[in-house]
Amino acid sequence: MNRQVLELARELAERGEPFAFATVVWRRSPSSGKEGSTAVIRADGTVRGWLGGACAEPTVVREARTAIAEGTPRLLFLGTPEELEGQERQGVVRVPIACQSEGALEVYVEPVLPKPHLVVIGRSPAVDTLAGLAGALGWEAVVVDDGGAEDAHPSADRIVTTLDLKEAGAGPRSFVVVATQGHYDEDALERALAEPHAYVALIASKKRAESVLGYLRDRGVSEESLASVHAPAGLDLGAVSHEEIAVAILAEIVKERAAGEIASGMREDHAHHEGHLLGDPAADARHEEIDPVCGMTVDVATARHLTPHQGRTYYFCSAGCRTTFEQDPARFLSAIENP
Repeated sequence: MNRQVLELARELAERGEPFAFATVVWRRSPSSGKEGSTAVIRADGTVRGWLGGACAEPTVVREARTAIAEGTPRLLFLGTPEELEGQERQGVVRVPIACQSEGALEVYVEPVLPKPHLVVIGRSPAVDTLAGLAGALGWEAVVVDDGGAEDAHPSADRIVTTLDLKEAGAGPRSFVVVATQGHYDEDALERALAEPHAYVALIASKKRAESVLGYLRDRGVSEESLASVHAPAGLDLGAVSHEEIAVAILAEIVKERAAGEIASGMREDHAHHEGHLLGDPAADARHEEIDPVCGMTVDVATARHLTPHQGRTYYFCSAGCRTTFEQDPARFLSAIENP
């Protein structure tokens, strides 16, 4: 086990940056990957550690980025196309590689993601109940209590005593619940709508919610933003007590997350590390090409083996594939044009 890789994994986890931990669990010689070899793969595709050679690594990176995006682990079997035909196993992702070594690998890829991030604004009884229940779910709960005391909400992971959602870490994947209940509803909800969040809710009666939304409409808040507010907050469970209301709100978030209607919440300083998962153009600019010889995915930015042919540049996973192509380009271009 590579201690440097483990140390990096610990640092990223503490910082809240999403990554995937990949481990070689089986190999067949000849293969440069060894059983027990580990690597940390970040959301931008950078790798620390060793999993295998030029054939294996790009494929594992691609699957790791998918695992981070989907939040689900996977077991990869990397082998020749002929070998994969007889290796169908439930739950195993089969990945064809065509390296000259003819080795094979199984790699377990596990995403490590930050906790979902809940921001609750206010000082009402529902605030502490929401924070406590969020903690039971394994989420991070931050209470924004404008003018409150720093030790007033023991259930919260953190308390912000000014109406500052950026200080609370609220971002595009945060869940924001306004539970001021009449004290500064309008100001709190206006702040919540000033920036995009995955989920915004207002704890209020239907009549009170209509009044607050009408006030913000008059202040120029867009109809699109107002329509995004869950008000009254939570699923309609016939809830009356603040405990039941808190359950209804968290149930609504869980339901919408499971349906893919809202993003999996995370703190803003966590989320910016995630790059392409938030639609960041710089992260999405990662350009990949297919090796015309073996069919492997090649990252253009880091490719070492490339050759121009008839006005186009072709990229290869290894020098062997490049040499094979250069000896008979027409053969491989014909296969591309007529699969």
